[in-house]
Amino acid sequence: MDRLLHALSSNEREEFISKIGDLLKRISALLDVYNRLADVLSLDLLLKKLVEIITDALNSDRSTLYLYDAETKELFARVAVGEETTKEIRFPSHLGIAGKVFTSGEGLIIPDAYADARFNQEVDRKTGYRTRNILCTPMRNRRREIIGVSQVLNKLEGDFTADDMAMLEAITSQASSALENAKLHEKVERSRREEEQMLEVTNAISRELHLDALLGKIMSVTRQILDADRSTLFLHDQKNKQLWSRVAGGVGVKEIRIPEGAGIAGSVFMSGETANIPDAYLDQRFNQEVDRRTGYQTRNILCMPVTNKAGRSVGVTQVLNKRGGPFTLDDEKRLRAFGAQAAIALENAQLFEDVMNARNYNESILKSLSNGVITLNVDKVIIKVNQAALATLRANEEELTH
Repeated sequence: MDRLLHALSSNEREEFISKIGDLLKRISALLDVYNRLADVLSLDLLLKKLVEIITDALNSDRSTLYLYDAETKELFARVAVGEETTKEIRFPSHLGIAGKVFTSGEGLIIPDAYADARFNQEVDRKTGYRTRNILCTPMRNRRREIIGVSQVLNKLEGDFTADDMAMLEAITSQASSALENAKLHEKVERSRREEEQMLEVTNAISRELHLDALLGKIMSVTRQILDADRSTLFLHDQKNKQLWSRVAGGVGVKEIRIPEGAGIAGSVFMSGETANIPDAYLDQRFNQEVDRRTGYQTRNILCMPVTNKAGRSVGVTQVLNKRGGPFTLDDEKRLRAFGAQAAIALENAQLFEDVMNARNYNESILKSLSNGVITLNVDKVIIKVNQAALATLRANEEELTH
């Protein structure tokens, strides 16, 4: 090695040493991938660590990893917005520079981001960040299937090179197994939590027979299992052809009623089809006046019919503003499964309310009668006496019924 260095000119020696340094840095980065990611099963933590490795190895300012969701046909990334909060960004897998790389399977080096028509300048305008150059490559697993895209912004010195692209592909290839394991682990853990949660909430609502309390529980649980901001359960009033809901208002309960075909809830009830709306303001059925009056900002909506055991729609569940992004197909499955359980509890609660109403009505009639009425069971034991009968017999109810 010493003889080789002495045989080179000063400039050649510097260039040779620089290349050796770059090579060692790249080898170190690949070893870092294995050492830091081998035992990580948390997808959020894995993505965070991998982004740090890529950003450092490529001597760049920022980097993002987009993974492919085969169910929704979207690319998604997770970015930290606080120490414990993660925001998920999703978009169709064919859009933008990342979408082009994903669909074509070929990496891109873009020396001037603003000169490329595929670059969305609006993101820079919103954030105040200035993107100069971009390196974007597909991420492949060991079967050579594309599982996502890695995108690196703003090389600190100069432009991205073919060597940088090769390095990025090597890092993501090394990390692909860990990424797939983490995605699988997250899916299994989420399914397990959902099963436990569904069992817990099903038991809770199945024991509730008072309709107002049950409606409150269903709405609360719906917000919880979908990680959403608000939810409303509309029940169908077949006689009046209306959808109605009860919500807390001051010291009492306020009832909201709308025509059975009005708005998004009415459209879903009449069609029997789920509406998953990523942008409420782009849907003509959405009544923006409600937001203007209340000051609330509705971003996305998931609305689904609630059907009973006979398959008849008995109402509609409407959920607003999922935290971290639009509602997904998994959210639809969760809401559908929970809605099936809720429908059974609702039928029981409505039956209980009907029985109680009939009982109260009968008792009010008995109290208003001037004639004495005594009710006996099959064993000819007195079980009910109205006020007129007590007055006639000059006795109290306990004496007659015990």
